Amino acid sequence: MRRWCSQVAAISATDHFRLVARADQRAFLDLPWGLPLAEWPDDLVVDVERGIGRHVVRFVRLNGTYYALKEIPQRVAEREYRLLIELDERDVPAVAAIGIVVERSGLDSVLITRVLEFALPYRLILGRRMLPAPEATIRAALAELLVRLHLAGFFWGDCSLSNALFRRDAGALSAYLVDAETGELHDRLSDGQRAHDLAIAEDNFVGELYDLSAELERDVVPDPLAFAEDVRDRYTQLWSELTDEQVFAVGQGQHLEERLRHLNDLGFDVEEVELVNDGGEVRLQLHSKVVEPGHHRRRLLRLTGLDAQENQARRLLNDLTRYKAYLERTGGTPLSDSAAAGRWLGDVFEPTIASIPPELLGKRAAAEIFHELLEHRWFLSERAGRDVGLKKATKAYIHQVLRSATDEKLPLL
Repeated sequence: MRRWCSQVAAISATDHFRLVARADQRAFLDLPWGLPLAEWPDDLVVDVERGIGRHVVRFVRLNGTYYALKEIPQRVAEREYRLLIELDERDVPAVAAIGIVVERSGLDSVLITRVLEFALPYRLILGRRMLPAPEATIRAALAELLVRLHLAGFFWGDCSLSNALFRRDAGALSAYLVDAETGELHDRLSDGQRAHDLAIAEDNFVGELYDLSAELERDVVPDPLAFAEDVRDRYTQLWSELTDEQVFAVGQGQHLEERLRHLNDLGFDVEEVELVNDGGEVRLQLHSKVVEPGHHRRRLLRLTGLDAQENQARRLLNDLTRYKAYLERTGGTPLSDSAAAGRWLGDVFEPTIASIPPELLGKRAAAEIFHELLEHRWFLSERAGRDVGLKKATKAYIHQVLRSATDEKLPLL
């Protein structure tokens, strides 16, 4: 584990606490740790939309960054802090642990995490009449989150809609873990552990969906039981595609390339494969520990320095590929991927994002804005019967879509 934490002990005449933090140590020292979170003054906290939880949670803004503070027993706080740091090091989609405050003069400890920008709780998504993405993408996002956690050897123990947040991802949604209290990290999960985690998730999903429907006095999904079963089915299919053994005849090595390309299309890479020659047959074995998510995201980051969600990265890479073909067609000179990426970044992406009015940039992440803009360009071009061009599409998108869109950078109450 990286050793980038610092420790600060602070004692005054009225309180005592110990702070372990990875950022903003001095700013955290000024907070009233001698008071229970429930008694913190209103002018200090920010009201942010969140799921239902068992513990007191408050949100604060320090030096332009929003943080979530959760009051829990010291042993639980220290354990969850370590788990979240380990999940971050394993590149699992989860909130970032920033610090813990312990030894608070008889009070419970506090876990500090950074608020995930452009992320929505399920209650805010399903509570809307107009969903930010098709309802099926919530199920797909939950299934993929569970697969990614299990690939990393993480047993959640309390997977629920309330313990996840959702980000827009090029017309779909990506899910993030926000509560690891009950989690356990193992070298590898057994089939029984995975099945148990799925059973817990199904029960929680059904209960939460019925509760939200009762609260809103309308159905938020057609059938909560079918919702939960579909998450399990999607999980089972994705896990199978990532880890199932494949058998093919000697001399049919193209099947290996096809399998790896299919995994790339799903957004995963494989660090190594095991091939067993068994009497004229070749058995291709993929182990969960060597299947790594984020194929397109890593490629986009490597080529352009842009950090995006997986589907956003796929969409941006497709546009980069089209732009590279355009440059080669008009210039006649083949370009490397890196050279084309540099041209695309400087000629297309950055000028487009710079043309968005600053007050509207908080509505969506930059990569999502670019994706929605490409969608709007396609819509306008189809209607006009010709390509309307990026500049005209951008102006139309700003006025027809973005200005009236809900600000999702931080969902405030």
